[in-house]
Amino acid sequence: MELDPTEMTPVINRIKRAQGQLAGVLRLLEEGRDCEDVVTQLAAVSKALDRAGFAIVASGLQQCLVAGDGVDGVDVKKMEKLFLSLA
Repeated sequence: MELDPTEMTPVINRIKRAQGQLAGVLRLLEEGRDCEDVVTQLAAVSKALDRAGFAIVASGLQQCLVAGDGVDGVDVKKMEKLFLSLA
């Protein structure tokens, strides 16, 4: 399943934002900041990456359905495995 780069723009933006948040987490750690602040920011990074992953899988599933493959053409086990890999 190939991803359409034009549809991935929001996902790319989300990952770039997560990249900035991760840099912030590193900065907080290097500065010896409060544990709660570090964990809060780390959770935000994790959630952003999870959402990006779900968006990628959902887009791939949608492309399979739109391509005329229908539900019968979708490898349900493969899609389930992709979703679960994000859990």
